[in-house]
Amino acid sequence: MRLLAGSFLGLCLAMPAFLPAAQGDYLGREDVQDWIAEVVAEHPLDEAYVLETLGKAERVDKVLERISAPAEKKLNWGEYRPIFIKQERIDGGIAFLEQHRELLQAAELKYGVPAEVIVAIIGVETFYGRFRGRDQALSALATLAFDYPPRAKFFRRELAEFLLLAREESFDPEDIRGSYAAAMGMPQFISSSYRAYAVDFDQDGRRDLWDSTADVIGSVANYLQRHGWVSGEPIAERVSPEGNEYKALLSKKLKPQWKRADLHQRGVRTQKRSGKEKSVMELVASDGPQVWVGFQNFYAITRYNHSKLYAMAVYELSQKISQ
Repeated sequence: MRLLAGSFLGLCLAMPAFLPAAQGDYLGREDVQDWIAEVVAEHPLDEAYVLETLGKAERVDKVLERISAPAEKKLNWGEYRPIFIKQERIDGGIAFLEQHRELLQAAELKYGVPAEVIVAIIGVETFYGRFRGRDQALSALATLAFDYPPRAKFFRRELAEFLLLAREESFDPEDIRGSYAAAMGMPQFISSSYRAYAVDFDQDGRRDLWDSTADVIGSVANYLQRHGWVSGEPIAERVSPEGNEYKALLSKKLKPQWKRADLHQRGVRTQKRSGKEKSVMELVASDGPQVWVGFQNFYAITRYNHSKLYAMAVYELSQKISQ
């Protein structure tokens, strides 16, 4: 997913200066051979399959360039918001909701996630399936696993997950396309998320996040529920604090940590009720700073992409669609 895909994107700060000049030929490298030995020992993967598959991967320099500057890291809310909160994306969400209303209602009933939130995530991720990514997932993962040391450990795990996923779902690894970080399908699941959270919502025996809208809808809802979504709870609320003591509540951490009494003590009052902990954030908008309270469900959205801007875009788009 983007982020999950997004969770690691936010950590990538600059294009590294230590990249080797050689292109591809990963099988000729000692570190790759060591990784293959570890993967074959730890997972039910045949060595010949791993060697054959990885032998087809090539380094992609554009992947390394793009992961160095994710939008969530470069932009403030005023710059990030117009990318997703525009009329065409709102209209597309309304159309998607109307077209797939029964599936969305079924997912909402089973997982407790509102239809408009499911739709908004698909809208932010791939514009309702229009833009799913064109990078070959195999080469993208190999590039990041072996030529991007800052996140090599993470992407080596994801490469192993990708090989397992391809075997389990009968994918041809060379045919899979996705984002530059190998997030795949309409909801942009990375390989580990695909294996852990994708569901066969249309019950046809396959978990298809490219061409089965039912599976996409069910999988997004399942992902949010498994990451702490609470049915009936609010997501976020813009507030007008009394004075500046609210700044003591601001934190770079995404996880909610304050009780209602903590907010009141610092001059922050909310209209929406929640028994869960809350977070307080200040976003730089086009008309100046905005102060928001994030509830547990806002945090659940950040599990999809570890970014306050991303979660806010999903929230606001969902509100526009529902209105």
